Amino acid sequence: MPNEAPRLLFVHAHPDDETLTTGGTIAHYAALGADVHVVTCTLGEEGEVIGDRYAQLAVDQADQLGGYRISELTKALSALGIGAPQFLGGPGHWRDSGMDGSPGRNHRRFIDADMDEAVGELVAIIEELRPHVVVTYDPDGGYGHPDHKQAHRVTTAAVAAAANGGWAVPKFYWTVMGSTAMRAGLKALPEVPEDWIRIDIGDVPFGYTDDRIDAVVDASAQLPAKVAAMRAHATQVTVAADGGAFALSNNLALPLLGEEHYVLVSGSAGERDERGWETDLLAGLNLQ
Repeated sequence: MPNEAPRLLFVHAHPDDETLTTGGTIAHYAALGADVHVVTCTLGEEGEVIGDRYAQLAVDQADQLGGYRISELTKALSALGIGAPQFLGGPGHWRDSGMDGSPGRNHRRFIDADMDEAVGELVAIIEELRPHVVVTYDPDGGYGHPDHKQAHRVTTAAVAAAANGGWAVPKFYWTVMGSTAMRAGLKALPEVPEDWIRIDIGDVPFGYTDDRIDAVVDASAQLPAKVAAMRAHATQVTVAADGGAFALSNNLALPLLGEEHYVLVSGSAGERDERGWETDLLAGLNLQ
């Protein structure tokens, strides 16, 4: 490790997003001794609940899912090797907006947040933590969830505002799904539960081709930590017994990949491999 401990900040929309999209990366850098933080924008109150055990927590029943998901997130982050959750504006300040077409159940929906307030909250965190790397979603929010898109907008604005206020984030990335890796993973899927649905890459329209990717983190050594973190999000994720695949509430069988992909939005790229990819989000930074 360099003399100065690297600091990385991941901004996510709901509990479980940090694990599903960047869990291997979080665990990788935590294991190296980096100072890694996750900011979550909502409690994920609108999530669909898997199974019967906690079904009555759902939004159309007791509407207590958000509070329970704090405990899931706490366990997941511990499994990944980092500290307690941090919520934008505090726990429950903004509510999960639900998917497009969901009823506007509450005026505190994240998509309705005052942008100055939301950006200001994240700027304060950035200025306090002074991260060398910030990660969030692409403009489409990965798969299009309104809160993911809002997290992108808020984070992008906050990174720009923080630069004017005293901390210019050296490297800003989007977390993206690599189509080539996903295609290979889908083809190599092990045996999965009989009620899971096998799909092919054509059913996953939001991936990035290799030429659009700037960085990859090989987190295969951290797969056990990522599996444990996924299992901590038990209301949202089911992991196959062998840890090789997982499914959300839609029961689509997805591979649990050992690498995670990124697009560099701002900052200077470091050393690249033969594919033209960085293999370290900290590449090119002077942390001596």
